[in-house]
Amino acid sequence: MKRIIYIISAALSLASCVKDLDTLPLNATDPISEYVYGTSEQAYLEGLTRLYFQFATNDLTDLQSMDGGASEIVRAFWSVQETSTDEAKCSWGNDAWVRALNTNTWSDAQNDAVYAVYVRTLQGVSYVNEYLRQTTPAKLQDRGVDAELAAKIAVFRAEARFIRAYLYWMALDTFGSVPLITENSPIGGAYYPEQASRTDIFNYCISELRDLTSENSVLPAPRHLYPRADKGSAMGLLARMYLNAGVYTGTPMWSQAKAACEAVFDMDYALCPDYAWLFRGDNGQNMQARGEFLWTVDYNDFRTQSYGGTFYLMAAALASTDITDFSRPNGQRHGWAGLRVPYEFVERHFGVTGQNYETGEYEVADARGTIFYIKGRQQSMEDNLYDYMHGWSCLKFNNIPHDQTNESFLATSAIKDFSDADFPMIRLAEIYLIYAEACMRLGDASPAMPYMEALAARAGVEAPVEITEEFLVAERARELMWEAHRRTDLIRFGLFHTDEYLWPYKGGDSFEGQAFPAYKCVFALPPTELAANPKLVQNPGY
Repeated sequence: MKRIIYIISAALSLASCVKDLDTLPLNATDPISEYVYGTSEQAYLEGLTRLYFQFATNDLTDLQSMDGGASEIVRAFWSVQETSTDEAKCSWGNDAWVRALNTNTWSDAQNDAVYAVYVRTLQGVSYVNEYLRQTTPAKLQDRGVDAELAAKIAVFRAEARFIRAYLYWMALDTFGSVPLITENSPIGGAYYPEQASRTDIFNYCISELRDLTSENSVLPAPRHLYPRADKGSAMGLLARMYLNAGVYTGTPMWSQAKAACEAVFDMDYALCPDYAWLFRGDNGQNMQARGEFLWTVDYNDFRTQSYGGTFYLMAAALASTDITDFSRPNGQRHGWAGLRVPYEFVERHFGVTGQNYETGEYEVADARGTIFYIKGRQQSMEDNLYDYMHGWSCLKFNNIPHDQTNESFLATSAIKDFSDADFPMIRLAEIYLIYAEACMRLGDASPAMPYMEALAARAGVEAPVEITEEFLVAERARELMWEAHRRTDLIRFGLFHTDEYLWPYKGGDSFEGQAFPAYKCVFALPPTELAANPKLVQNPGY
């Protein structure tokens, strides 16, 4: 039986990077046999492009009866990470996944968002593995690939390994123990992959990332192939994994997290001078925004046309009544009335005052708190969790370019059907915060203070007098809000499931919130996957 791979047909530009590929997806179920690669650089780059586009496309509609847009991996992972916390609630009470995540009442029953994370991550891993099988030095030699192209393909392979490590990070963070499959695993027939422990998957990813960031690695130098992965991307993911090592393995690795951050500091990244620019429609072209990104997922109104990612965060953040001929508050034309922020979160972390729900005005000292939209809203979600107009809308992700206003953007007639804003998967401010936490845990936070002062200066607020757990929980909420970190953060600080930190509808239908069982710090493996693979064992508690 022929092995198969799945690729996206693309037309290459001279710049030779993902953003410059004019993608034309083929039917995702059409098999292309392994001989498709031959000696063509374009074919190998197309295969790599397919791996990157796993994060941004809705073209993969093979998840049972799920909507393709809802199953997009960034959207599904974001929903799991955010709506299960104090940062976001979804009003779509009739969608199967929503109520369980809003109230932390999920069980082992199939949940569409959770299922999409599981299948998309492991499906993505399998695509990477097949790409690596098809690009071994032996395969290339058999096909007559010359040394120059083989050297380029070696770089492509390094990028593919980073993608696999990132997907495995998402899986181990969400589920803990999942199958561990590599390019050396058997394929076809009656093979059922073995389930690996969370520690084993963590160690595998650390090994891969350390190799990819080593001096001998062919992974590109930082900031050379935006938005493709490079050594900065790999080092940033390594820092994040070390940060959470205590959760994943039971053994903290603060010194390693600190060292990884210091390596990033030597890689010529810089904070964007304006926080809002990081999330605008031209963030992939604005060099000052790009200077802060270690890795992003590329979204483009013409090429990707995804109903997930940043478009999801834009369209679901407004109601249709918020959009008029004279106003497109975040530069797009759709209002799905889905995602909003509990007022209690906004008040707790941003200290807003003077809110006027008729005019939409409010006051906040922190520049990061100017992203909310409250016109026509009601403040409290009490007794109204599924009424979209209760709570605060968040317009952090915005299609309007950084140098335009709503009015000037409307005058250009450039309103988009989809998103042009790239999603920051790893950025420098996160590395600053990882460094601060690692230094604090090691007993001397003073080396991190200049980095906290830099974030405070950009936000227009006073820097902290000291770096404490309480400060970091709040500062990460302010700086990284809606970037799919919150669940992971609350778990690491011991606040996700306990009654030490409550928020509206935590742990059930009570507005006041309550604790819930610790086993829910990981999700249940989907029942369909347990049925398909007899070697899988359900997570404890489910």
